[in-house]
Amino acid sequence: MSKILEQFVEINQLYRFYYPLLTEKQRNFIEYYYHQNYTLSEIAELERISRNAVHDQLKRTVNKLYDFEHKINLLEKHKARTKIIEALKDRSDKLKVNELLEALEKVE
Repeated sequence: MSKILEQFVEINQLYRFYYPLLTEKQRNFIEYYYHQNYTLSEIAELERISRNAVHDQLKRTVNKLYDFEHKINLLEKHKARTKIIEALKDRSDKLKVNELLEALEKVE
């Protein structure tokens, strides 16, 4: 997967966790750009602002999402839980399952 695509996926994952912490305006910009695939120019026209203002707003909002993750770690915890759950599905050894369950409890 390309670095740009990885970042796109990561921003969408962060948005799923932290969208309630964003303003309506910030949510709209993320929705337009990352979910509806609008261009910066199209968003600028809709919002009646400059293309540069759209770029700045998106950049600030994405930085805010990363800042939330740095402080709260919801995405990282989700990834850890998912990894443990997948490992549990692959295990038939009861001792190993107990170890994995204990690891899952420690993620919180």
